[in-house]
Amino acid sequence: MAPGEVADSHAGATAWEAGGPGSDHGADVVSFTRVSVARHLSAQTPALPFTTQQLTRLDEALTFAGRETGVAFSVYLGELETDSRAHAEQMLAGLGANAPESVLIAVSPGARVVELVTGSVVSRRITDRAARLAVTAMVASFREGDLAGGLVSALRMLADQAGPARR
Repeated sequence: MAPGEVADSHAGATAWEAGGPGSDHGADVVSFTRVSVARHLSAQTPALPFTTQQLTRLDEALTFAGRETGVAFSVYLGELETDSRAHAEQMLAGLGANAPESVLIAVSPGARVVELVTGSVVSRRITDRAARLAVTAMVASFREGDLAGGLVSALRMLADQAGPARR
């Protein structure tokens, strides 16, 4: 081969070998040494922890518990710091002026940690025993793979314990 000449590395390649007719994507041999390929890419949707039906049940339980008791119930689902209790207390404090009349259920499925934190006013309405029972019910449901069901059960139990809103 003389200087300045280009060798055709795909000489004799057929359209089939290059991904042409019959393949699941388009391809063609271009400029002797390059293969150009076009493929359809689909976006990967992240796996969500709840179905639409489960989200609806959870929303209804949060709404009902709050309306009936006057307590601001919150659920956090995600990673917690190493000191999970302190992290949950910090999140509750982040609710500002509403924190004393609030309950936070913090769940870290990956670390298998559940924290239930009550504000200072609510702690007089929801006993430690009731909070422990709610956590026990959640953990039992979580072991069965029912994350939403465990949260809904706990919210119902806590709302029953808190009683009707004080007017």
